[in-house]
Amino acid sequence: METGPRTYLDHNATAPVRPEVAEAVARALLDLPGNASSIHREGRAARAAVETARARIAALAGTAPGSVVFTSGGTEAANAALSGGLRRRDGPAPTRLIVGATEHPCVLAGHRFAPEATDLIPVDRGGVIDLAWLEARLGALAGEGVLLSVQAANNETGVVQPLDAVVALARRHGGALVHSDAVQAAGRLRLEAAASGLDALSLSAHKFAGPKGVGALVLAPGLTLDPVFHRGGGQEARLRGGTENVAGLVGAGVAAEIAGRAQAEEARRLAGLRDALEAGIRARAPDAVVFGEGAERLPNTACFAVPGLEAATALIALDLDGVAVSSGSACASGKVGRSTVLAAMGVPAALAAGALRVSLGWNSRPSDVDRFLAVFDRLISSLYKRRERAA
Repeated sequence: METGPRTYLDHNATAPVRPEVAEAVARALLDLPGNASSIHREGRAARAAVETARARIAALAGTAPGSVVFTSGGTEAANAALSGGLRRRDGPAPTRLIVGATEHPCVLAGHRFAPEATDLIPVDRGGVIDLAWLEARLGALAGEGVLLSVQAANNETGVVQPLDAVVALARRHGGALVHSDAVQAAGRLRLEAAASGLDALSLSAHKFAGPKGVGALVLAPGLTLDPVFHRGGGQEARLRGGTENVAGLVGAGVAAEIAGRAQAEEARRLAGLRDALEAGIRARAPDAVVFGEGAERLPNTACFAVPGLEAATALIALDLDGVAVSSGSACASGKVGRSTVLAAMGVPAALAAGALRVSLGWNSRPSDVDRFLAVFDRLISSLYKRRERAA
């Protein structure tokens, strides 16, 4: 049973807020009482804080501050980009949507395109999209307005997608628009939204240790969008009306600045912890399967299964021993069900049912990996004993 402090290894669901971020939010709540749309001194101070946050988010995304539209999170940002209203200012809105088969539900179910106007890009067994299929499909749709949406990195497996190649194909075949859900990549990979040629990119602050309920949609120059809210005060260049969450944005900006500054060093540190974790898992369970292992992955993410070990049983046992991990996406009402990501990768249902995701972050230490492995060792010992009795 649980003793002592808990070990939190579910950063892909949400990262604990950094102390500096919490302090910045608290100060903003007390020191910035004004509405950022007001012209008096208090309003101007709030506006300055919002614009500082915008510049910091833009720097993390590798773009200009004027490209950033604040939202309530990654889901709203992705839904807005995929509403059918994203387009170049001198062109019509796209009529067809192509999305990766392993996308987050906010993309797979959050768009407004008809089923007959939507295609799924298949992935290989490593979870990487099939570029040859995509090129053929874009060729077949020549002359039609196409919007592509491909994750920067998968929330369950950590698999990184070849966005540069996706953008190149889009430009080669009719200039399709390209959106990327970069929620899991922000702060973990170097993002260069402007240099990469992406047309739109979604972010969420709570994934890089900022407050929950703050996100952003990054739009390339020359792109426009139908307003998220059709009635309101005209904030965010009239794209997203409503009084800004000044304190939340301040916290998001501080988190973005820290994450950007520490990104390269953190990536190396977390990759070392992840590799030690996976080596420890294999030492205890030689038949463990690490999903996406052959592909480029986020440095902080390990998604694996051991044949015969059910995810629900493992999650409960780990939780009772003070270790918090996940069975995959945290956006399914707390239920443990079959992963659409693993299904798209061709993982057998029985093996996918045991998938566990360990995701590390800024406050993860070697002792956290050791504690996980100690509990995991007991789970595996029990599983192997049951196998021996059944043999």
